[in-house]
Amino acid sequence: MNWVILLIAGLLEIGWAVGLKYTDGFSKLWPSVATIICLLTSFALLGWAVRSLPVGTAYAIWVGIGAVGTAIAGIYLFNESISMLKLASLGAILVGILGLKLAA
Repeated sequence: MNWVILLIAGLLEIGWAVGLKYTDGFSKLWPSVATIICLLTSFALLGWAVRSLPVGTAYAIWVGIGAVGTAIAGIYLFNESISMLKLASLGAILVGILGLKLAA
């Protein structure tokens, strides 16, 4: 169950990272509120997950989910550049996440 909680925490990290773009420097109320809720919930769930998961593994997986998801969201939502090197780098992060999960 803690792996599912960690996955949800990682997805919420994507939510707050992408949400930062919509807050316009925290000058827009509702996007700011949603971003802060995602941030706090993501941290709380990460804290819950590390009660029984190794902290280094859980944190690295949480960051990896957030990094890959945010990069993909940036490509789709904000027309950020895409290249083979970027895709290969994101793939490497995914392989790292899988390796950490299998090693735990």
